[in-house]
Amino acid sequence: MAKEKLVKEITSMDEDFAKWYTDVVLKAELIDYASVKGCMIIRPYGWAIWENIQKILDAMFKETGHENVSMPMFIPESLLQKEKDHVEGFAPEVAWVTHGGAEKLEEKLCVRPTSETLFCDHYKNIIHSWRDLPKLYNQWCSVVRWEKTTRPFLRSREFHWQEGHTIHATAEEAQVETIGMLNVYAEFAEKYLAMPVIKGVKTEKERFAGAVDTYTIEAMMHDGKALQSGTSHFFGDGFAKAFGIQFTDKDNKQATPFQTSWGVSTRLIGAIIMTHGDDNGLVLPPAVAPVQLVVIPIASHKEGVTEKATEVYERLKKVCRAKIDNSDNSPGWKFAEYEMKGVPLRLELGPRDIENNQCVLVRRDNGEKTVVSLDELEAKVPEMLEAVRDGLYNKALANRSEKTYVATSMEEMIDVADNKPGFIKAMWCEDRACEEALKEKAGVSSRCMPFEQEQLSDKCICCGKPAKKMVYWGKAY
Repeated sequence: MAKEKLVKEITSMDEDFAKWYTDVVLKAELIDYASVKGCMIIRPYGWAIWENIQKILDAMFKETGHENVSMPMFIPESLLQKEKDHVEGFAPEVAWVTHGGAEKLEEKLCVRPTSETLFCDHYKNIIHSWRDLPKLYNQWCSVVRWEKTTRPFLRSREFHWQEGHTIHATAEEAQVETIGMLNVYAEFAEKYLAMPVIKGVKTEKERFAGAVDTYTIEAMMHDGKALQSGTSHFFGDGFAKAFGIQFTDKDNKQATPFQTSWGVSTRLIGAIIMTHGDDNGLVLPPAVAPVQLVVIPIASHKEGVTEKATEVYERLKKVCRAKIDNSDNSPGWKFAEYEMKGVPLRLELGPRDIENNQCVLVRRDNGEKTVVSLDELEAKVPEMLEAVRDGLYNKALANRSEKTYVATSMEEMIDVADNKPGFIKAMWCEDRACEEALKEKAGVSSRCMPFEQEQLSDKCICCGKPAKKMVYWGKAY
């Protein structure tokens, strides 16, 4: 049975996915547009989602021994220039400060697009001996990248994120850290955001500027496009050498340390919207939903209904993030409002329910209604929130499975890319020219070389030479 469409003013995702996305972020009151083009005002409801993401991830980082720090938002031009590849990678996106008040600055300051150079400058001052290592740092901040094409959460000129920066005595330790943090991201995405991801390594072309290796978690959105949802970078000792960071090792010799960095951003909110949302609006995973359950009194003008609903709300706010809507709006209006805001569970309570010592719980992910005894609510609600998470994850996984294809020839790749949105698995010889040819001819980019490799054929899909890697290709946000 088709689910009733409660929210009428949202464009259907099948009709126009981009318009649907914009409708959702505005109507669910996640953002407003700022007076600076390409920037966004994150409204309280959107910020509450980010706060929940922060809270969970921050605890995971601390559990793995990381400490939070705060770096300045400005980087002197001379400092940025020290790491050549890094600068070239970010040059087109950098915003510069040239004046302080009316005075022209002696040296231009860059508004941080990322903070590797700042951390390196700091490490140089505080690391002298092997006893000073490792340093496991993270910071929560905003960064600026002067993007030409912007879209709320997915790509904006200023965005909020966390950036982890660590430094180690050996390459092996740094590599363990890089993969370890990628696994933290994957666990967070799957367990808390109900978003299945593919873990893998980026090709040289898609690698972060200045990194030896970039690892990624790639998620598939409802429309079949990929979204890079978190990255972890192994820097080797390139940054340390550029910045002259050295330490005395256990053998009393001078050595160069090894670094990593890793980050996720408010783009995850875009990922949640496009992975789980539907034509009624947002569908939020319970772990990050600002409100996990809303209590809606039915026929609240009748005696005892408001009082009983309030009593139920007071009980439930001890087991979840609950809200009660006692406003004089109609129940239908309230249903549509909380559908649009993606609240995982709705509790309906009317005079007949009260007589029978029960209520109706409605799941946002599938519209399923369950009659529950009021005596069992404290046990039943957490169970149902877990069921919503599982339902969202399985639905997203099914979408990814349905939209993942295999191509063994260039003709097949072009045909799939043109007609079937999704991931395309194909073999590659590791030659950059072939990667660029696939972008040009099929319009796809390499998403990652997954850790779980498959031998689909022994030939590169592009040139026919011996294949070295199976790659996920696709169109991406």
